[in-house]
Parts: sequence; C-alpha cells; structure tokens
Amino acid sequence: MGLIMTLLEKSSLFPGMQYFSTRGRAAAQSFSQILLGGLAPDGGLYLPTEYPKVSDAELNAWRKLSYADLALEVLKKFATDIPVSDLKALTHKTYAADVYRNARKDEDASQITPLRVLEDGQKGKLVLQALSNGPTLAFKDMAMQLLGNLFEYTLAKQNAELNIFGATSGDTGSAAEYAMRGKKGIRVFMLSPHKKMSAFQTAQMFSLQDPNIFNIAVEGVFDDCQDMVKAVSNDLDFKTRHKIGTVNSINWARVVAQVVYYFRGYLAATTSNDQKVSFTVPSGNFGNICAGHIARMMGLPIDKLVAATNENDVLDEFFRTGSYRVRKSAETYHTSSPSMDISKASNFERFVFDLLDRDAERVRTLFHKVETQGGFDLSGKPGSDGDEFKRVAQFGFLSGKSVHADRVNTIKDIYEKYGVMIDTHTADGVKVAREHLTPGVPMIVLETALPAKFNETIREALGCDAERPSGFENIEALPQRFDVMPANVDLVKTFIAGHTGL
Repeated sequence: MGLIMTLLEKSSLFPGMQYFSTRGRAAAQSFSQILLGGLAPDGGLYLPTEYPKVSDAELNAWRKLSYADLALEVLKKFATDIPVSDLKALTHKTYAADVYRNARKDEDASQITPLRVLEDGQKGKLVLQALSNGPTLAFKDMAMQLLGNLFEYTLAKQNAELNIFGATSGDTGSAAEYAMRGKKGIRVFMLSPHKKMSAFQTAQMFSLQDPNIFNIAVEGVFDDCQDMVKAVSNDLDFKTRHKIGTVNSINWARVVAQVVYYFRGYLAATTSNDQKVSFTVPSGNFGNICAGHIARMMGLPIDKLVAATNENDVLDEFFRTGSYRVRKSAETYHTSSPSMDISKASNFERFVFDLLDRDAERVRTLFHKVETQGGFDLSGKPGSDGDEFKRVAQFGFLSGKSVHADRVNTIKDIYEKYGVMIDTHTADGVKVAREHLTPGVPMIVLETALPAKFNETIREALGCDAERPSGFENIEALPQRFDVMPANVDLVKTFIAGHTGL
C-alpha cells in the first residue's frame, strides 16, 4: 500500500472518488479519465481507492426507486466528477422500458430486471433475475448500453474520437456493437474466435453493416483474442496514437453498471435490510460476479456469491482448492455455453487484490507468474505462493461446475416443471445454484441470455425451437461482413491502423 499512497498523495488534481491500479504503479485517476481506457499503464486493473459504503437508510430509500434512479444513486458514488444532472440524463436514457422491450410475455419490461420465483421449498428459494431483455438479448446490454452513452457524452465534452478494441466469446461483442453503432466519434474493432460462437451470436455481430463496426474472426480461442486486447492495451505508444479504448470487462465503468442489478435483485427479493440473499452467477471472465463482490463490499447484505462454470472450470478449481491454473489454448473446451469458454479470467485480478488485502506488489508478482508459469497457488500447502485461500469464505464465495449433459437436463427440467425456457449459460447457473440452496436465504440466479441465442442446444433438450423476439426471426440469413485473421497481434494492429486514418 505504501507506493499506492505515495501516488495518491502526489495526485491532488481530482476531487472525489479516485482510482488506482491493482499493480500499484500508476498514478491516481478520476472516473472520466479511466472511462475511455482499459488496463492501467502498469498492466493492472483500476479499482477505487476505497469502496463507497451504502447505509441502511439509503437501502430503505432505494427500495422505492425506478431502475434508472437506482442506477443514478449507485453511479453517483463512483463517477463523482460527472455532474449529477448529467448522470441522471444518462441513466434515464439507458434504462428506459423501450430499450428493454424483449421481456417474456409474462414479465413487466418496465422493471428492467424482473424476478421470477422458480422453486420455493424446504431446501430454499430459487429465483431467476431476468437480465436479457435488452437489444442483443444478453445481460451484457445492462452495462454496454450505459457505456455507449457514457462514451458519447465524454467524447463530445472533449471533442475527441475513440477506437474501441475488444474481444468476445459471444455476447460482449454484439452488445458493444449495438451500443456503439452510429455513435459519433466511435469505431469498434471486435475480435471473436472463428467458428466458436453459436450461429445466432455470429449472425448478430457479423450482419451489422454500420461503417464504424469492424469484426475480426480470429483463428484460435477466446483467450487468444483476449491476450491480443491486453497486448495492445500494454503498447502505450500504439494505444495513444490510435486512441484505443476498451469495452471488455477490464473497463471499470462496465463493472460499476453491473453492480446496479445486484442492488435491484436484493431489494426486489427482500422486504427489510436484515434479510440476506445469495447470487449464483454463470462465470467465465469473472466480470459479472466481480460486480457482486463489489456490491457486497459496499454493504449489500449478500450471503453467498456462487460462481458457476462450464467444462472450462478454472474458477471452480480455484474456489475449491486455492490453485489458479490457466489452461493452454488446446486445453480450452468448445462447449454449448460458449460465452464461458474462457480459461484466463481478466477480472479475477480485482478480487485477488482484495483477497491479498490490497497488496499491489504481491498482485504484480502473482500475475507475472500467471503470464510466465501459467498460474499460482494460495492454498497454503508446502511450496505454494501463500495461504490466503483460507480467507475466501470471508468474501462469501463458493463455486460449482456444469457440463453439457447437466445443462441439457436442466433446460428440460425447468421447462417441464415451470414452463420457462432458459439458455445454456443460465442452465449452468441453475444447476450449480441448486447445489448451494440455503433455507431462508433466497438464491438469485442471474440470467445470462435469452434461449434463442443458443437454439441448437434448445432443440436438443426440448425438441423445438426457442421463441425469438420480433426482429430476430431470420437473422442467420442476413449478409455477413467480417475478416478472418490468425492470432497475430501485429496483423491486428496493422488492420486497426489501416481503418482509423490516424
């Protein structure tokens, strides 16, 4: 903490909330300063110098708020350098019912993230929080729509341009592109693993014909794409010259936007602040569940945070054993819940930073070991890198794993019992959530996407097609525009440079 405090003491230019790097070697910044970037200059991820706290009185007052006004209250605590009146305009533009119009027929779209009780028995209550009613039918819209509006607002203030460079395993890409299409001063360059997304996900991205959208299909896996995004973010000269920003969950504003629906889920599932809830989150890149960790650190009464993985079980292995072991590309499975086909969880560093009591130097050492040796071990066993795994329980984390047969069976079971069709990733969440139910504590599963995005597995499980919202009926038949490239960061840089005019 010593180096971090020295940097903070030297930085007195920015009032209110400030942000520093998990690796401790970057000067403090304001919310607006880190908004358009990605990694900190030292390769770390930005976090606030301290988590703002939410009082009991505030929680009570927030129970009466609309989703847009709740988002305003949360953002006010983090984006202290943006006028409240401007934040209010942004949240109301973002979280309007007509933006989240793809709710199921029996859901109230005006609630933005309505809850549905699936089971309420002796083992506990299982609840589904709908997060996929936005333009691209995935939970990523909840943050990306806000990010698009924040980007446009900030760029207009600065009379500037931004070239967004990101990677997707399925849903981030389409959510980013739909949020940024037509935005003044913004271009999007999105990497995705070639032929490793569902047909719907692929069509959703590649059918866009907007001149500011560029799709690059990488001959590799998602981790190859993510590694190239980090390599470009660490090339400070290229990043500055070509005005590169990011929309991946390494971007702090995306994580903050996701914090909001944890508060909404809790407030909708309880009647008083002495009650607790748990959340199960389908997890690949750790961004979504990291937002739950932050909400808990702010004082939201969360009992357990359960990370649900698919066959790519790096996170489940850590939360069971204390060993974080990144898989090689050849060891990463291509599964029927492809958005979680990830073995290197970008946001995990933010949690490890807190787990290590914000010791930035140790974080630097451990994540250097990830890059050079493929992982680290905090189990406390002889030869390990530390014994902090024993502290994981203090943060409420548990985990579980689901495989293809599990998700097919879960999709079928939930549909037959409750008439509710869920997608493959949400099925992973439900399967794992059922293993961690506690009487008297509602377990909220965060929905990941609408089932139409993964129709191949829906047909396998139910023998019928998933219902599609209006406008998506024949999306796979639309003309597609994309470029195929090997996993070579120099080629990608050349492509970006050739299309930015900078």
